[in-house]
Amino acid sequence: MSMFCYQCEETANNEACTIQGVCGKDEQVANLQDLLVYLLKGISFYSTQARKQGIAQKELDEFVTKSMFATVTNVNFNAEDFVKRIQEALEWREKIKKEINTEDIENEAPEMAVWTPETEAEIYEKSENVGVLDTENEDIRSLRELITYGLKGLAAYTDHAYILEKENEDITSFMQEALAATVDESLDADDLVDYVLRCGEMGVKGMALLDEANTSAYGNPEPTEVDLGVKNNPGILVSGHDLRDLEELLEQTAGTGIDVYTHGEMLPAQSYPAFKKYDHFAGNYGNSWWKQKEEFEKFKGPILMTTNCLVPPKSSYKDRVYTTGVVGFEGMDHISDRENGNPKDFSPIIEHAKKCEAPEELEQGTLMGGFAHEAVLNVADKVIEAIKEGKIREFFVMAGCDGRFKDREYYTEFAEKLPEDTVILTAGCAKYRYNKLNLGDIDGIPRILDAGQCNDSYSLVVIAQQLAEAFDLDDINDLPISYNIAWYEQKAVLVLLALLSLGIKDIKLGPSLPAFLSDNVLNVLVDKFNIQPNTEVEKDMEEMLA
Repeated sequence: MSMFCYQCEETANNEACTIQGVCGKDEQVANLQDLLVYLLKGISFYSTQARKQGIAQKELDEFVTKSMFATVTNVNFNAEDFVKRIQEALEWREKIKKEINTEDIENEAPEMAVWTPETEAEIYEKSENVGVLDTENEDIRSLRELITYGLKGLAAYTDHAYILEKENEDITSFMQEALAATVDESLDADDLVDYVLRCGEMGVKGMALLDEANTSAYGNPEPTEVDLGVKNNPGILVSGHDLRDLEELLEQTAGTGIDVYTHGEMLPAQSYPAFKKYDHFAGNYGNSWWKQKEEFEKFKGPILMTTNCLVPPKSSYKDRVYTTGVVGFEGMDHISDRENGNPKDFSPIIEHAKKCEAPEELEQGTLMGGFAHEAVLNVADKVIEAIKEGKIREFFVMAGCDGRFKDREYYTEFAEKLPEDTVILTAGCAKYRYNKLNLGDIDGIPRILDAGQCNDSYSLVVIAQQLAEAFDLDDINDLPISYNIAWYEQKAVLVLLALLSLGIKDIKLGPSLPAFLSDNVLNVLVDKFNIQPNTEVEKDMEEMLA
């Protein structure tokens, strides 16, 4: 076994990737990611003590957050990037250690708080001997990994908010407290379950923070018809989630004769008012992240990956893919971070685009988006009236992730077979399984309401809470809302924990249950929240409508 990773839904045989990741990362990168998380836990052992002693470390908080984000599935495949982060982590650990009084804790320090390599070779050697399997007890291991993956999702959303200058120290403080808790041998399963639920609570706060960051900078998303065709100019395709990268690229491409297209999870950017002023902001190109090998080939121009979901590229277009932020891949050009408050310099990708052909058309038509909480609540009276009159029988929250495996067709079939008096609420790239179906509307209310990116699952929570208030319900579970969630990576894990922290029950989860949930931990979630795996479309739909 040269690696062990089971953090995503596509992990090999729904057990673990032990030779190479299904995502494409090799054993070296997987092991270096494990070592980085290991050291972040060592840092957190000291930083939690620092906070108790009144010492705050804003720059350290940002480093821990970005480093956790870098280990999310399909973010960074570059071993050199992780060696550099590991070296920085060792420096940060020693710096914070020197600033606090360690007298009361020096005998409690876990290995990751004291291990120090002499050479880079020792880093690689150590990376092969740390990781998930360090915890022998299966249930404790399961809970520790569930917390860790939830924190990775929380780090992603927190980093997006950081970039737009929105912060919440409660979130970063909890992140490090929980990392330290995963190596605290005094904590039992009940203690760790408490951390799992607290992680969900912080997930709600994190998504709310990012929602505030996005809407204060770019306005509230509004219902928007998005063009799926192409224009005749050279183009730049922007994928990922980072709206500030998109904004700065749009500013720098204005008047250059280059069009900017969105891809994947960047589709919701089309609905923000601030971006509509750019005449060269073209439509959405392509579909979900896993189709990029075919679609990036046909785009002809350069592609900017702002966050996950990068798929290891084909050599035929690899030289046209640029990374930025925490994204990395060996041999790809990287756009450096902002310095001294100045925008990123996108001139390399712009000059590249000028030499390229216009994109090859994939499809024609339009797609509706922009149904975040503000847009839906603006027509809340109409929605409530439709519910009271029986025109809308049930809402189905079908949010989360997409993936490449055939069992994902379940979600398309589920959407196609829903009764005509039901409405889909969606967010995340799971929508690409059904967002181009012609399901019509109910009294002008589209039967697919797309709230946006995966972090915009927060909008679905706000909508549910407002409906519960409108119907004077004490329990959100009494609403005509059913949850059929698809997951793939760690941000979806956080969204699930956020829903659980709000007391939402009877969630269907698929297309397979997480490999990192032990039988006993799964039973706890079933007993407390009645989480169920999805099965057959007709059976699941019948149960949910009942």
